[in-house]
Amino acid sequence: MSHKSPKDFFAPLAVGAPAPLREIPARPSRAIHFFDPSNPKMAAKVPAMVGTVDVLLGNLEDAVKADNKVAAREGLVKIASETDFGKTQLWTRINSLDSPWVLDDLVTLVTEIGDKLDVVMVPKVQGPEDIHYVDRLLAQLEAKGGVQKPILIHAILETARGVANVEEIALASPRMQGISLGPADLAADRKMKTTRVGGGHPGYLVRQDPVTGPDGGPDIHGTRAVFQQDLWHYTIAKMVDACAAAGIYPYYGPFGDITDVVAAEDQFRNAFLLGCVGTWSLHPKQIEIANRVFSPSVEDIKHARRVVAAMGDGTGAVMLDGKMEDDASLKQCLVLVDLAEELAAIDPKLKELYAAIEIED
Repeated sequence: MSHKSPKDFFAPLAVGAPAPLREIPARPSRAIHFFDPSNPKMAAKVPAMVGTVDVLLGNLEDAVKADNKVAAREGLVKIASETDFGKTQLWTRINSLDSPWVLDDLVTLVTEIGDKLDVVMVPKVQGPEDIHYVDRLLAQLEAKGGVQKPILIHAILETARGVANVEEIALASPRMQGISLGPADLAADRKMKTTRVGGGHPGYLVRQDPVTGPDGGPDIHGTRAVFQQDLWHYTIAKMVDACAAAGIYPYYGPFGDITDVVAAEDQFRNAFLLGCVGTWSLHPKQIEIANRVFSPSVEDIKHARRVVAAMGDGTGAVMLDGKMEDDASLKQCLVLVDLAEELAAIDPKLKELYAAIEIED
């Protein structure tokens, strides 16, 4: 298999297209809030949501009926044209690459609102060839529409083959912004036996060893603690590694049970702790949860700043509260400190919260 020279990787794929980015900017994207542009009631709420959420995403794919596909596309063009998004990013999720709508999605959106569009989310990505297809098309359409900055690509991981190819997908184009987990489609494709959209399953568990019974042997039917396990741990961890290696951003995807805000928060936090930078929001109540979970807590920032202050030039080791902190600890703490600074720049409440933190000696 022949590969093009690394020096050509950042060359535009069409004459007149903007030069590809050499580094994906670290823009806060704690919640990617989905809206249906074909739904007039939902569309009317979009301008008021600007500034309350990091990313607004006009959805054209699943959850939009076939009869509404054109209306959704036209609705998104109208909303984008009439709205000043300020620091909130505008993304879209196009129809799948094997659908009859995707070509018109790209042609219309890039040529009509290309300068407003930050990221195109591509569903059901199977391998790097899917990204190469969208990559070239975007370049041609940017050139045609006079788009000044490259539109980035975000892949959804929702097939077994996509997971198997995740490293190649992450490195497929300089446009790659990040990857999201798509648990519902992935569960179906893998033939997993869960009908939930994300979250755990009571049948996927570990059980405490049996206690000793009256006869001195194990009482296998006695009371034993049960701990529900995370079905998505392996996939999220694999995706996080692929994204970190490629310098792009990993995200948890949808959590389907809107009413169970506690389980949603748990799933979001698992993803945050493993390295994800954000998640999808399917309802406004999930935005608040995502903004809170994917922003480091005051306690985390206080500790991180203490370590940074105590480490001085960043070499050697220090003892803080009976724990050893060394160069590796410093790097971990700087991840949180840098994230806090990025978020404070766009979120006045967080800026105030983090600015008020006093470091004790």
